[in-house]
Amino acid sequence: MADQEKILNEVTQGDYKYGFVTDIETDIIDIGLNEDVVRIIWEKKREPEFMLKFRLDAFRKWQNMKMPDWAYLKIPAIDFQSISYYAAPVQKPKLNSLDEVDPELIDTFNRLGIPLEEQKHLAGVAVDVVMDSVSVKTTFKEVLAEQGIIFCSISDALQEHPDLVQKYIGQSVPVADNYFAALNSAVFSDGSFCYIRKACAAPWNYQRISG
Repeated sequence: MADQEKILNEVTQGDYKYGFVTDIETDIIDIGLNEDVVRIIWEKKREPEFMLKFRLDAFRKWQNMKMPDWAYLKIPAIDFQSISYYAAPVQKPKLNSLDEVDPELIDTFNRLGIPLEEQKHLAGVAVDVVMDSVSVKTTFKEVLAEQGIIFCSISDALQEHPDLVQKYIGQSVPVADNYFAALNSAVFSDGSFCYIRKACAAPWNYQRISG
């Protein structure tokens, strides 16, 4: 029993040895959640007009939904007004090589086991790296495009393929599917985006959005 208590104390009372903080200049909005926050995220992402309607509709649905009552779990109440819903590394001038990237950012990727230099050599593997609220690197876009696949961040897709996003967003998981689906639809800021064309005669007949 003494040994068990010692282990428990070591685990619960000490610092989390696997945790780390990335000290990098960040653009972060004030805490809180309301329609103005949803609009701020939409403005910062420079999204098409239809996305503002999508986000606001999702937020209003979320306001009329109830937090799930989890079976057999005791989860403390979440204060959604004490959270900031957007953070992103401050934009720097376009860089020519990884040598010009903030060392803190590179160190973070190394700690996570996904150094960008190695990703360039991973044949057949595509990686979209998201830092806080923005996608910062998507590899193998050109290679996948040659196969009829669009793989990029959701932010890039909204700029380059807005018609496809508008047609399919919310198809896999509808906005009103559940409490957290509605919340995510209202305040999401980035993620991976993939289109795979159907194997048919039509050259660009897409199946589904994933983002």
